[in-house]
Amino acid sequence: MILILSQNNEITTTEVIKYLIQMKKKFLRIHEDEVFEIKTQNKRILLESNRNIFFLDDIKSVWYRRGGLSFKRLKYDNRSIHLNMIETQYWLEDYVRKTLESKRNINKESNSDINKLIVLDKAKDIGFDVPEYFLAENTDDVEIEKTIIKTLNGNVMLNEIKKNFGGFMYTSVIKGHENGNFFITFFQEKIEKDFEVRTFYLNGHCWSMAIFSQNDTQTKVDFRKYNEIKPNRNVSYHLPLYLEQKINLLMQSFDLNSGSLDFIKKGDKFYFLEINPIGQFMGMSNTCNYFLEQKIAEYL
Repeated sequence: MILILSQNNEITTTEVIKYLIQMKKKFLRIHEDEVFEIKTQNKRILLESNRNIFFLDDIKSVWYRRGGLSFKRLKYDNRSIHLNMIETQYWLEDYVRKTLESKRNINKESNSDINKLIVLDKAKDIGFDVPEYFLAENTDDVEIEKTIIKTLNGNVMLNEIKKNFGGFMYTSVIKGHENGNFFITFFQEKIEKDFEVRTFYLNGHCWSMAIFSQNDTQTKVDFRKYNEIKPNRNVSYHLPLYLEQKINLLMQSFDLNSGSLDFIKKGDKFYFLEINPIGQFMGMSNTCNYFLEQKIAEYL
């Protein structure tokens, strides 16, 4: 049986599941709001929520898409017993997680969130061209119009529930100096690109798409500022073999067998930007006819 860890309304997961149904494969989709209780039955470990129930040893492959496993923890009135049982329950949960991670998998819950700075350092060690980057608490040493600012912790969504609005933090160009200090921030050299490349990686194979975002002022700095009226031109693309080999080394160094990688093409150089282990790939799949959802289903 295939175990899929995802979120309730995650469309990409649904598209992969359509292929699993066509292939007549058994699967369970776990949502982020499910809480499991660890039980035993006939000397086998059983996991049960209000939506799903399965034996641990029935799972043959796992796709970690989003979310994760949550467990119900019992509480005890006696403080000493309670502290001991918390530790006992933790060991049980750890056993379940590690057992699932030992199965055939597409990524793991334990490596779903990788540090951008460590990734960039490793990419440089492997031999990628990487735009110069640094951390700073002010803009004293920042070159105006030649430096960009990014979030340090991946894609950040800002939600104001009470005011019923939200926002997304995009890559921006530094336009002027700020007075005083602020929290340590990630700065990077601005590259005047020819075009961008989004690559999807799965188990040693790469599929890429060129994104011509530089001719539109709305998408020039960050292509995620989509222009719905006049969309960027996107086409299938093949990275040089030497670069795909470096991608494979980089992904293996973080024990990742799937993810999306971003590059900037400038002249004869490809500048590496980042890895997103759970990055979106449906747009690329549809645009380039890669059928990535089917490939994921087949791998599982």
